[in-house]
Parts: sequence; C-alpha cells; structure tokens
Amino acid sequence: MTKIRELLTTGPTVSFEFFPPKTDAAMRTLDRTLAELSRLSPSFVSVTYGAGGSTQDRTRAIVLDINAHRPFPAMPHLTCMSHTKAEVMELLADYAAHGIDNVLALAGDPPLDGSDPVGEFRYARELVELVRDQGDFSVGVAAFPELHPRSGGDRALDRRNLAAKLALADFAITQFFADVDDYARLVDDLAALGVHKPVLPGIMPPHNPAGYRRMAAMNGTRAPEELLARIEAATPNDALELAVEATTQQCARLLELGAPGLHFYTLNRADVTGRVHAALGL
Repeated sequence: MTKIRELLTTGPTVSFEFFPPKTDAAMRTLDRTLAELSRLSPSFVSVTYGAGGSTQDRTRAIVLDINAHRPFPAMPHLTCMSHTKAEVMELLADYAAHGIDNVLALAGDPPLDGSDPVGEFRYARELVELVRDQGDFSVGVAAFPELHPRSGGDRALDRRNLAAKLALADFAITQFFADVDDYARLVDDLAALGVHKPVLPGIMPPHNPAGYRRMAAMNGTRAPEELLARIEAATPNDALELAVEATTQQCARLLELGAPGLHFYTLNRADVTGRVHAALGL
C-alpha cells in the first residue's frame, strides 16, 4: 500500500517530516538522517514546502528520490500561497506521472521577502478541491489543536472551518503541541461536528528550547516553559534525556487515547526521534 489513507487503516502509523536543505552539506546531513530513520521502517515520510513555494524544486527532487529508492512513500507538502491553479495542476500532473500518491494540501506561508502573496487561492480547502479533481491522490490537511493562528481565537469558527476542510480530505496532521489535552479536545470537537477522519498528532521534541519557542510563537502554540527551562539549565546529555523522556511520555499518552499514529517533526535529525521511537518500543 502506498496511499496514506490505506496505511492508516492498518493500525498506528509512524511517520517523519523533513525539510529541503539549502546547502550541499545540509543535503548530506539529510541523507544520513534518512538512512538512519529508514531502519525504523516508517509508514511514510513527508517533505515540507518553503514559504511562497520557494523550495518547490528541492521538495520535488527529494520526494521523487525517496519514492524511487525507499520502501515507504514520501508525501510532498503542497501550498496554494503564491500559485496559480495552472501551476498547481502542472505540479500535480508531474507527481502523478512519477507515482506520487499522497499530497499534504496547505495554505502555506507568505513570501519570505514580506511581499504580498499573489495567486488564485485563498484557503487550503480550495487546494484540496483542486487536488481531488486532478487524480486519485490521498489528501492530507493541517489541523491546529490550539486553533489556527488566523482564527481570531474563535473556537467554534475554527472547528467548523477545519471540519469542512477535513470532510473533503482523507486525514489531518496537527501542528506540534505540548498539552495532550489540546489534541484530545480537537478530536472531540471534530466528532461533535460529525467528522471522524484520522487526525495524526504532530510531535516536536523540545531538545532545542530556543527553536521550539520561535516556532511556537509563529504558530500560536503554547510553549511548555517549565520543561524548557529545565532543559536549558541541564548539561547537554541531561538536556537530551529530558527531551526524550518528555516526548516519550507525550507519545505514550497519545497512543493510549487512540491516536491513529505519530508524525515526528525531525528537523532533519535522527538522534532524538530515534531514541523516542526506541523508548516507545514501536
């Protein structure tokens, strides 16, 4: 099976996210990380897409290479920000021609230079509809346990919009979060709206407190300040142990709650994710 919607029916999945490197040295690091994490037999992996579509070519190259040489599928992120429908249709046709069965359809981030995005899409739901029209892809979307940053704090509106988007897709992957209760509430909110599609929790090990805080601020995520302070005060070895222990406990509770899988944001590193995977006995 190569479609994620089918993989999710076989039991809890384990998946990893990578980002396209900007340098040859970083590409070699990613190659080593892929080799190490491939030994863990992931269900699938995903590859991110830069702001304003800035990494389209690198994302495509990595996804095609993984699908050609690894025993698990790679799913490209695809954003509608700054793209025309014709551009997206061309990319989808190219993916289909190369046997890519899965797409994560996202609104995306605006261009890094601060300019206003130009394109023919406004919401990720419009992108999902277009992907559906272009072939038999398994389509994932993003979910935010602590509400979408552009929701204005309106929980009811946020959940209605997510439910409408997820009803068109096959599954969702969440933004990273620290409090498992936020994930549980998200799933309950969707169920109350009649949507029972799989929602994969996104896992971000907090081994880099500064980076965790920075990304949390960008995504409207609450940072676990007490834990981050303990990690910052510890020696490097103890800090890594604390991050692994906290992430393992988080993942174990998510699986106990019935999460359909675990999606790790690896940041192109194998060490922390690999240790959590081993500690869970996956």
